[in-house]
Amino acid sequence: MERPVHFGKWFGQLMGLAHTLIIRHQKKRISNKEINERPRFRLCSFCFDTRVFVFSTDPKPSPLLLSCKLKTLGTPTTQSPLLIYSDPMGAYKYVSELWRKKQSDVMRFLQRVRCWEYRQHPSIVRVTHPTRPDKARRLGYKAKQGYVVYRVRVRRGGRKRPVPKGIVYGKPTNQGVTQLKFQRSKRSVAEERAGRKLGGLRVLNSYWINEDSTYKYFEVILVDVAHNAIRNDPRINWLCNPVHKHRELRGLTSAGKKYRGLRGRGHLHHKARPSRRANWKRNNTLSLRRYR
Repeated sequence: MERPVHFGKWFGQLMGLAHTLIIRHQKKRISNKEINERPRFRLCSFCFDTRVFVFSTDPKPSPLLLSCKLKTLGTPTTQSPLLIYSDPMGAYKYVSELWRKKQSDVMRFLQRVRCWEYRQHPSIVRVTHPTRPDKARRLGYKAKQGYVVYRVRVRRGGRKRPVPKGIVYGKPTNQGVTQLKFQRSKRSVAEERAGRKLGGLRVLNSYWINEDSTYKYFEVILVDVAHNAIRNDPRINWLCNPVHKHRELRGLTSAGKKYRGLRGRGHLHHKARPSRRANWKRNNTLSLRRYR
């Protein structure tokens, strides 16, 4: 059978549904009992083919929700019911789906134009609103007083050893100057630079937005802990505690915990906690009581 036309958006408007729908296929049939048991199924008096199409906005819908064949012969008529599964899908879901397809023509053009604009600005600049609002909100951003977003530019590539004139005083095994890789990620470097420049703000999180052949661009979410809107909000005022000063410099942000190896759990990650150095020191230190 030929690939059907995407009638999702047009059909959503026709049916009065507030969300664009996506065509999905499967060979499994859905019985009338299953249709009656699922209130989110809707019957429509339109059909464009002899097959039932389930329009689903769920990224991983159940196989039972995905389509079956319709016993109609000949050309479609208005008497042929069409099974529609509509589930609420917010605007951020569409934005997220766009960012998941970065190689699409639209995103490639948009990213290229934005990258040109970013190159005209300083390495650290404040932005009025997040470039990726869905990602920013997932990482804790709120469009309220006390939250700010800065775009940070970090040069790509390896890291030379910072020694004068390339002279390394030491053993030959440590003589390397070039082709060295920094142990931290570019994202954590972006957080560090933003935190150092904006000492009165606390770094909450960050995310990637763009890159070209020379730079990577990140947006860093910062919080003004002196603002009353932040201090009176129980969901974020934990950041006002003094122990969170310059948390980006001590590997306490999400990017910091990742390069410290604290993302995983279980027996494969025992040597990463509480830190690699602390674990090594504990296992290689002989402690003897004075009177034994």
